[in-house]
Amino acid sequence: MSNVPWLTTIVLLPIFASILFPMLPGNGNRIVRWYTLGICILEFLLILYIFYCHFRIDDESVQLIEKSNWIGSIHFHWVLGIDGLSMGLVLLTGFVTTLAALAAWPITQNTRLFYFLMLAMYTGQIGLFVSRDILLFFLMWELELVPIYILLCLWGGKRRLYSATKFILYTAGGSIFLLVGSLTMSFYGTGVPSFDIQDLTNRSYPMALEVLCYLGFLIAYAVKLPIFPFHTWLPDTHSEAHYSTSMLLAGVLLKMGGYGLIRINMELLPNAHSIFASWLVLFGAFQIVYASLISLSQRNLKRRIAYSSISHMGFVIIGIGSLRNIGLDGAVLQMISHGLIGAALFFLAGTCYDRTHTYSLDQLGGIAIRMPRIFTMFSIFSMASLALPGMSGFVSELMVFLGIITNQSYSILFRLLVTIVESIGIILTPIYLLSMLRRIFYGYRISNYSDPYLIDIGPREVFILICFFLPIIGIGLYPNIVLPSWNKKIISILSQYDFFK
Repeated sequence: MSNVPWLTTIVLLPIFASILFPMLPGNGNRIVRWYTLGICILEFLLILYIFYCHFRIDDESVQLIEKSNWIGSIHFHWVLGIDGLSMGLVLLTGFVTTLAALAAWPITQNTRLFYFLMLAMYTGQIGLFVSRDILLFFLMWELELVPIYILLCLWGGKRRLYSATKFILYTAGGSIFLLVGSLTMSFYGTGVPSFDIQDLTNRSYPMALEVLCYLGFLIAYAVKLPIFPFHTWLPDTHSEAHYSTSMLLAGVLLKMGGYGLIRINMELLPNAHSIFASWLVLFGAFQIVYASLISLSQRNLKRRIAYSSISHMGFVIIGIGSLRNIGLDGAVLQMISHGLIGAALFFLAGTCYDRTHTYSLDQLGGIAIRMPRIFTMFSIFSMASLALPGMSGFVSELMVFLGIITNQSYSILFRLLVTIVESIGIILTPIYLLSMLRRIFYGYRISNYSDPYLIDIGPREVFILICFFLPIIGIGLYPNIVLPSWNKKIISILSQYDFFK
């Protein structure tokens, strides 16, 4: 255990640094931009330092535990810790948020407030992934809601108020189930409540209570992940949000749901998860095909990418329900892979909008002639999204496939059915992605315009996209660069399940 509270530092640094915004000199945006980017880079460097100097890959236990009494009367403690499951997502959060801060440079309206909200989100996201107290977990979960709501209301599109209201109603409604489930588990069977996740791991509950808590948590995570039919807020939110906000939503926010499903439902409620695992697999397979078909029918660029995200989250659900080491490894890898690819695609959609002033696929066309660098980058990340071999998405989806196929506890008919449905979804993915590329880049519609804003992407945008591309191709070519980070923890979680032993 380190004497320096490194985890507390990375949780609180963004929000405390943002409080200094009013003290920054000048009225322009330049200082605010550079200050925010500097804080994000410093935060990411601290995360890298923790990973390389204080995190042990071969240790399945919680590391760097930091605990202090916060509200003694209700036994609410500030408990932070990292393990293999959380470390990868903390790194993803730092990486995506830093690039999103750089992507937000074109914003000129209320930049101090915008970056304040972005840094507040940063604190909530990091805090959730390192929380080892279930009530603190809930607090960080809720911390995301207000910043995103304001970001939508002030920097969104024409239907921003509708989308913001829908987002807050869905996510706040799901959070109620998270709070009730957390309190139920913490107060059950003892006169002294305990919110410590490590203590709750060692508790046992009656099957009926465990199932009820599991379903309550599942509703909360189904909204955030999202899982059909709680997904409808996501396309509306993405279509109206500024693309830097969409990068944070796709890159980090959706992963909070998958992380909670593994951390709470799988680790704390294994008996109930054994019951519902097969249903998760079926829902995941259905979601892949359903979202792919809906994506194919979308005429708005960001909505098409949003439904693509919902489809790819289906693989995460299947991996979690596979109850196999390789399948759950693939689910975690899929979260990280999609975090990178999804954020890059939304950034590219935003750069196109900055130049063409439309997200309508019916109004786009011929951009490849005027903007070949955008065309090249969009094609590369679309290939990554459709799981081209050599990219990170291929590895994660293949591992999820193998997780289902190798689970002998499921019948052959069940595994065959899921595999067929997954295969249909994989066939549909290149159809809607290649159709999207054709509508944007081919033809002559926009290429005939003499609009001076139709210029190709510059050095800042190219740098952001290269930063996304390097880990995607790196993981795709050598997955072992990241898989050992969480493999021990995955094995530890699955060891609670009798058939895994």
